[in-house]
Amino acid sequence: MHPLTESPLTDPTNLYRYRDALYAEDLLIVGLVHLDFFSALAAEPVNVADICQRHQLASRPADVLLTLFCAMGLIELKGDRFEVTLVAREHLVAASRWFLGPYYASLKDRPVVTDLLRVLRSGRPANWGSQADQLDWHQAMERPEFAQQFTEAMDCRGVFLAQALAKHLPLESARSLLDIAGGSGIYACSFCAHFPGLRATVLEKPPVDRIAAGAIERRGLVNRVSVVAGDMLTEPLPGGHDVHLYSNVLHDWDVPVVRKLLARSFAALPAGGSLLIHDAFLNRDKSGPLHVAEYSVMLMHATQGRCYGVGELEGLLEETGFVGFQEYPGGAARGGLLARKPSSLGS
Repeated sequence: MHPLTESPLTDPTNLYRYRDALYAEDLLIVGLVHLDFFSALAAEPVNVADICQRHQLASRPADVLLTLFCAMGLIELKGDRFEVTLVAREHLVAASRWFLGPYYASLKDRPVVTDLLRVLRSGRPANWGSQADQLDWHQAMERPEFAQQFTEAMDCRGVFLAQALAKHLPLESARSLLDIAGGSGIYACSFCAHFPGLRATVLEKPPVDRIAAGAIERRGLVNRVSVVAGDMLTEPLPGGHDVHLYSNVLHDWDVPVVRKLLARSFAALPAGGSLLIHDAFLNRDKSGPLHVAEYSVMLMHATQGRCYGVGELEGLLEETGFVGFQEYPGGAARGGLLARKPSSLGS
């Protein structure tokens, strides 16, 4: 097994991006060809609500579309209204002599393009990988074969991402970590490898709980990392842990579910306990970075979520009762956001 404290000699960020960005150009095709988004916006700059009404978009995927086009440098927010940039006005507006619409139109029936158009209108995720015989990601994870394949994919990603974050974290005094929806347990195992005094529990639904138990055993960490079967969405979180971890979890869910999960962590954590969110974060004005905006399109397609801005998450954490927010660097455009449950009222 891979030693969980080692870093690679080279930076794989671009290799992550090739995969993370696969659906971003398809969303540009939807905007340009199916919606004529840029021509409409050039004629009349409007706010988010008007954009949703104009193109009949659901709010979650509309957020992803606007974030991507901002990160691509095609639109910009001025006050509360979005406007096209010069590059979009010259090349993506139908009245322009340099209009590229016909160049993209031949791709308008790509499976992911048609999927994304449905997601934009309905707000519901598409089938995993646009496969006709596949369920959406959340339902597919209940099938043992798909769950094994997907968990292995996230495990190989986590070998790099977990150590890239762990080496920056101040968890020396932490005693017990609850890795919520922790997949294979790669983050729990890596954090324990970095912090010798730490023990961890991975909370996962069947059949992933059994997959996690096998992976932890193969890593030789069964004496420090355990697995508990449970559903974070329907059951209270187990107590007895002074750190909660959501690694690449919140981005699978829309705001109401994120609020519910943060509230459950706040209830289960002891006074002074910590909540760590590890994810790909948008910047505070949600104008990028482009890598994360591209990744958000893939999440919009296959899950009920999207990427969140640091400011968005801090607002949700603050309304839940958390304080003391700190950001930490990670790998491949990911990072950590650490918050604390007050040790006493008003602290």
